[in-house]
Amino acid sequence: MKIRGLLIATVAFAVLVGLLYWSDHHKPSAKAAKPAVDAAPQILKLDETSITSLELKKKDAPAIVLTRNGSDWKITEPKPFAADHSTVSTLLSSVASLNSERLVDEKSSDLQRYGLQPPALELDVTEKDNKRQQLLLGDDTPTGGAVYAALAGDPRIFTIATYSKGSFDKSLNDLRDKRLLTLNASNIASLEIAGKNGEITFGRTKDAWQILKPKPMRTDASAVGELVQKLTDAHMDLSSSDIAKEAESAFARGKPVATIKVTGESSTQELQVRKDKDSYYVQSSVVEGAYKVGNDLGNAVRQKVDDFRNKKVFDFEYAEPNKLEIHSASKTYSLMRGGRDWWDNGKKVDESSTQSVISALGRLSADKFVDTGFTTPVIEATVTSDDGKRIEKVLISKSGSDYIARRENEPTLYQLAPTSVADLQKAVDEIKPASPPGKSVK
Repeated sequence: MKIRGLLIATVAFAVLVGLLYWSDHHKPSAKAAKPAVDAAPQILKLDETSITSLELKKKDAPAIVLTRNGSDWKITEPKPFAADHSTVSTLLSSVASLNSERLVDEKSSDLQRYGLQPPALELDVTEKDNKRQQLLLGDDTPTGGAVYAALAGDPRIFTIATYSKGSFDKSLNDLRDKRLLTLNASNIASLEIAGKNGEITFGRTKDAWQILKPKPMRTDASAVGELVQKLTDAHMDLSSSDIAKEAESAFARGKPVATIKVTGESSTQELQVRKDKDSYYVQSSVVEGAYKVGNDLGNAVRQKVDDFRNKKVFDFEYAEPNKLEIHSASKTYSLMRGGRDWWDNGKKVDESSTQSVISALGRLSADKFVDTGFTTPVIEATVTSDDGKRIEKVLISKSGSDYIARRENEPTLYQLAPTSVADLQKAVDEIKPASPPGKSVK
């Protein structure tokens, strides 16, 4: 039995050695390793930043040429236009890394069979080294959902997804920058409005806007920001020639509303706004023609200067004040923050009552702006905030049944609602010492 077992093991070992030898000397040939025709190779792999121009050619339509100028793209043919950054960026991304769905034919001699001679759409890509790639797109596949594609000079025929073709199949209007003002909102340094309400000029320093004309005044940052956003969001409607013709006619017969000049780092752009019936139309210095715009833009440029003024008496907003000096009637407080605590002349003050005063000061806002009426102050408040960088002193006087506030060294007079001043006086009257540990002060 032992000899029989040994023979079986020897035979098994010999078979295993034979199989390993055969496997070692019978590797798959190069031909056997060749990919199937149905594999999906990449059609194009380019560096987006090296692409200098794109040319789109469609049957029965003028060629569209896009040329890179630094980091910007311009349409140079069939007419010079600014290009839409987002659309061109998508086009570049699509062509720089284009994958096929399927390799249909490794070596075709009949491009016409696939609608590629002539192609329905041709995209010529030029790189910095003047290397040129020509992408040809033809008919839809019989089953739909895909399009035949090829590269000029390459015998292979591929299919790509129909949505990929959509990235390349763009009209001139698709590729145009449709903004009526092409300055970025963040780069606008000044803004002028000339209309029936006179002239208003805004200037920007860093991120803060200031009214410069008719005279220097504090601005409502939200109101000015909203106006700038409406202006920079205004777009042309290029959906049909009939709409364009109607806009031209309506602008010509419309009544002038305002002229807006927007200045950036290196240029000034202008919009003329007119109203015809219940709609607004504009002409821009950036592009030819007239265009309809939304009523929100038309109404925004018709506002008065007071609509853009800051009605808040204090600027500290949500910044935590570091110091409060309050004089109201016979009461005077000089409150200093130390960590989370407030102190008055070395005595700890109740935090809640101090916060009530801060809130009441922050809510002071003009019902309207007035030219006269300020008399002897009945309340004086100085707020130091932003770690001592901002100091605001406000004087409040009584004028009949109303109250008038004035910021120190500023001419603007703010008429306040009597209830807001009453709330402040009550908060000041209720300032109290901090409770001793374990006790509460009523």
